[in-house]
Amino acid sequence: MKKLIAPLLLGGSVLAAAPVHAASDYAKTKYPIVLSHGLFGFGKIGPVNYWHGIPSDLQSNGARVFVTAQTPAQSHDVRGEQLLAQVKEIQAITGAAKVNLIGHSQGGMTVRYVAGVAPERVASVTSVSTPHKGSPVADAVQVVSNIVGPLGTDIIAGAVNAIAWLIDFGDGSAGRQDALAAMNNLTAVGALAYNQRFPDAIPASACGSGAAVANGIRYYSWSGTGHLTSVLDPSDWSMAATGLLISGPNDGLVPQCSSHLGTVIRDNYNMNHLDTVNQVLGLVSIFETNPKATFRQQANRLKLAGL
Repeated sequence: MKKLIAPLLLGGSVLAAAPVHAASDYAKTKYPIVLSHGLFGFGKIGPVNYWHGIPSDLQSNGARVFVTAQTPAQSHDVRGEQLLAQVKEIQAITGAAKVNLIGHSQGGMTVRYVAGVAPERVASVTSVSTPHKGSPVADAVQVVSNIVGPLGTDIIAGAVNAIAWLIDFGDGSAGRQDALAAMNNLTAVGALAYNQRFPDAIPASACGSGAAVANGIRYYSWSGTGHLTSVLDPSDWSMAATGLLISGPNDGLVPQCSSHLGTVIRDNYNMNHLDTVNQVLGLVSIFETNPKATFRQQANRLKLAGL
């Protein structure tokens, strides 16, 4: 099983976490906050944390935070089952009846899986920059796959899976990667099929909000529409390039309206797809709300809702 990174599990063994001094109880939710990363993501590799500075900021404001790690390149279902196992472990560690799930990118689809199959374990679901109605970038990858044929697709997928395996190995695991399954899930067709299985809080209109509460679970979402947000961040150029594949406002990988789920907190932050989790290394726009603040505010929102 994938390891829990923080605050209690390291290397698969339960260890007592060093106490974190809470400067306030602003983010002190009733239930633990559980973070789920996106495609090609990780919990922590060496000194690099996927959620750069976010967990520690939440903890310093009173929250109990767990950073989970799923297979970097896999289908929603496989990742969802991995997260469900970790949620059960977190509940066993903390004694909490439920958890607050927050997922970034594909992680938003992962947390929806857990909410769909085990709603009794979930107090809230928050998605950040998640393509709930698919991403044209995934559709473009599928077009390329059709052009190069089965052999070419296998070669490309094999190379991508190898990279994902290295990410997974660096994160302390070495699971089976399936980038093709992940990409197929993230196309418009794949997203539609997933939404038919797990329809809770999906907007009925093209760019509306979904149900604020579904099956006893509160749903929220936010995202950005920025591309080149920091002159110091080289990854911004890749977001600008992939953003050209998407018509209308987007964050470089996800269309603005595709990110909507439940209560839409905001969908036009000047943040690109990586900025919303304070990547890379906190190199984000200095003229926009800091990503750490968006997570802190969401924790307070959950607290005020009794979650």
